[in-house]
Amino acid sequence: MAVARTHTLADKELCGEPLEIREGMSKVRMKVTEKMAVDEKGLVHGGFIFSLADLSSMLAVNHPNVVLAGANVRFTKPVRVGDDLIAEAKVKERKENRVKVITLVRNQEGNVVFQGEFFCVIPEKHVLEE
Repeated sequence: MAVARTHTLADKELCGEPLEIREGMSKVRMKVTEKMAVDEKGLVHGGFIFSLADLSSMLAVNHPNVVLAGANVRFTKPVRVGDDLIAEAKVKERKENRVKVITLVRNQEGNVVFQGEFFCVIPEKHVLEE
């Protein structure tokens, strides 16, 4: 497994824990907790699922300066407290400093709960550097 070169301080509980990083792909796992629920039935806020998919996408690119420029996403099934999610991201296209990544998030039954196209940019220097 390759070493993460980006997003190294991402909180594992809130963003997920890398399982696999290889050239042009990654897998990241997240166990959904009660803190992520938005109601008493255990429905999980979509922002946490997006965060998981975003981290997986960034790790598929795995460049220290990579940032998200945009995304087209679809939430396909509800996520509940207790679900065990796996995001799998694959680089689909590279053009100069722009990278398109396709990411799927599946639950423990293998059902796709989220799918997205992530549009990443690799600037010459870190976006917070002047």
